[in-house]
Amino acid sequence: MPVIRTTFGLLALALSLALAATVRGLAADAPLPLESVVLFTSGVGYFQHAGEVTGDATVEMQFAADDVNDLLKSMVVLDRDGGAATVTYASRDPVTKTLGTFAVNLTDNPSLGDLLGRLRGQKVELDAASPVAGTIVGVEKRRLEAGKDQTVEKQFLTLLTSDGLRTLALDAVTRIKLVDARLQGELEKALAVLALATDNEKKGVAIAFTGKGPRNVVVGYVQESPIWKTSYRLVLDGDAAATKARLQGWAIVENTTDADWRNVRMALVSGRPISFVMDLYQPLYVPRPFVEPELYASLRPQVYGQTMSDADKPLALADRRLDERGARGGLARREMAKGVPAAPAAMAADGAIAMDAVSGVGGGAARGSAIAGIAALQTAAAGSDLGELFRYEIEKPVTLERQRSAMLPIVAAEVEAEKVAIYDERVLTRHPLSGLRLKNTTGLHLMQGPLTVYDQAGGGSYSGDARIEDMAPGTERLVSYAVDLDVEVAARGEGRAEEIVNVRLVKGTLFAARKLARAKVFEVKNSGKNAVKVLLEHPLEGGWTLVAPEKPEEKTRDRYRFAVVAEPGKPVTLEVAEEMPIEETQVLTNLDDDAILFYSRAKATSPAVREALAEVVRRKREIEQLVRDKGVREQEIATIDQEQARIRGNMGALDRTSDLFNQYVRKFADQEKRIETLRGEIAGLVATEQEARKGLDDYLLALDVK
Repeated sequence: MPVIRTTFGLLALALSLALAATVRGLAADAPLPLESVVLFTSGVGYFQHAGEVTGDATVEMQFAADDVNDLLKSMVVLDRDGGAATVTYASRDPVTKTLGTFAVNLTDNPSLGDLLGRLRGQKVELDAASPVAGTIVGVEKRRLEAGKDQTVEKQFLTLLTSDGLRTLALDAVTRIKLVDARLQGELEKALAVLALATDNEKKGVAIAFTGKGPRNVVVGYVQESPIWKTSYRLVLDGDAAATKARLQGWAIVENTTDADWRNVRMALVSGRPISFVMDLYQPLYVPRPFVEPELYASLRPQVYGQTMSDADKPLALADRRLDERGARGGLARREMAKGVPAAPAAMAADGAIAMDAVSGVGGGAARGSAIAGIAALQTAAAGSDLGELFRYEIEKPVTLERQRSAMLPIVAAEVEAEKVAIYDERVLTRHPLSGLRLKNTTGLHLMQGPLTVYDQAGGGSYSGDARIEDMAPGTERLVSYAVDLDVEVAARGEGRAEEIVNVRLVKGTLFAARKLARAKVFEVKNSGKNAVKVLLEHPLEGGWTLVAPEKPEEKTRDRYRFAVVAEPGKPVTLEVAEEMPIEETQVLTNLDDDAILFYSRAKATSPAVREALAEVVRRKREIEQLVRDKGVREQEIATIDQEQARIRGNMGALDRTSDLFNQYVRKFADQEKRIETLRGEIAGLVATEQEARKGLDDYLLALDVK
């Protein structure tokens, strides 16, 4: 009869049951053999199994629990000879919900006392000081003295025995046996669920094929996979200016699955299909509202509303609003019905997945790979950051044991390589880098990766490392792998005077075209034994135009490259000159005479512009003279006013019959006449000034001189 010894005994029993279940799962029938693997640079891989089944057959496959979500999202099952297939798997219900279905609820991790309390009414047999059998009445807690001023809490189990009620201390119980075998089984199952809740081992997936006779079947799916990588080696010949080199390329792949890859077809794709993880394995439950049934026996106090005649108005308004919303909703539903999207292109009319020549690795339409439906959803994004879409087909089948990695040869060919030295002041200010102008003549697309260079001139020894970006067939790249200590470069900037190249006048505005100039001089010295072709890199900045040399050797998005050949012991100099045209705008009335004379004296200023500027200066000076003449007269009036104020003060202290008083009166009369004359002259000057300013404005607006 089943026995509960302690809580630890229950857990040990559950773990043993879980382990037994896991072992049985691992012993399932062998799955369909893996046929092909396609690895992407986006961190996923497509795995395709293929084989033959006869009649109604079930194929058991094992997957890691973490991979089940990808499996449910991407699995494609195809019976090529017209059969049908269904996929079943063990549901992953939340453990708390599963535990709640057993007779003994272990959801909240109960103690032994709590567990026995939930078994009230059950018959048990237990060992304490003596064997006891009875029915559980309950568990209670008591505080007992444990010394001076100290107490301890203990749990006591109350049983109904044939001799009456008995109370036993739980810490004195050494064995508990449930008499009800069904209840014991429920408890074991609940503990097994708890043990399996943390199980990260394999999960079984059963694929049931239904049909008649032998048939070819395919199962494909996408799973997370390490990104495959590339690595290259380049061996240069002994020529100082090598034009040929031998290139080896390797693809680095990892088999992180739990199954060996044996004689599988493999393809490596640089594409970046959009991939994500969605939790499809975990069951989801929608919370539902709790509705209480009406209890007519206990009526609540009623509240009575207004008369029906007054209530009709808001009710009618509410009805109209509901009708309007319903009409809009119906219209929206009808519009949605009109715009129902068509079935995806990858699905046939009968719901079968369309298969085409975008087949399994190395296969054609005859092989009919299930990856076609997936490939139809892939989009290649153009741009240097995303790379380009290309594919390597591994010619020979690949065998790779689980949890091992491999280097697979993908390139072995001659390429064109020219030895150069590359100088960039941003990288090193004194020495250039030893490099190569590499041309991809392999006919294959080379994916970005590290490149290790070996030079036969140095006995075939290691020369340095480089990094190449994606290279399409026929394209060229510069790569650098070491510092060239035999070549030194000194770069210095030289200033150039700013020059006015054109002046024109349009409607009172002066437009002056200026030319900014700058130059950088590169001095190259070669202390080695062989001539070196040096590529000098110079910034390509917007607005600046190259003047000398006439054109660069190469031009990138942001750099010029100029080539010079540095012979041993013969320094060579290259000057790079650039110009930037700018145009400034000045309103002529805002320029003083010195500024106007500056533009007038420029070599690029035409005689017509000089004549127009001279006329502007003349007119401006005429206006300035009128303003000065008016100012002189206004100042004289102000002086007379001050003099008259002084005289008025003196006259207040004089006898009106005195000669001095009469003299002041005569002087006042003369000053008033002068003031009247001055004011007349000022009025004339103001009119003349206004006329002169209008004449200047009209003249400026009519200007269009180059």
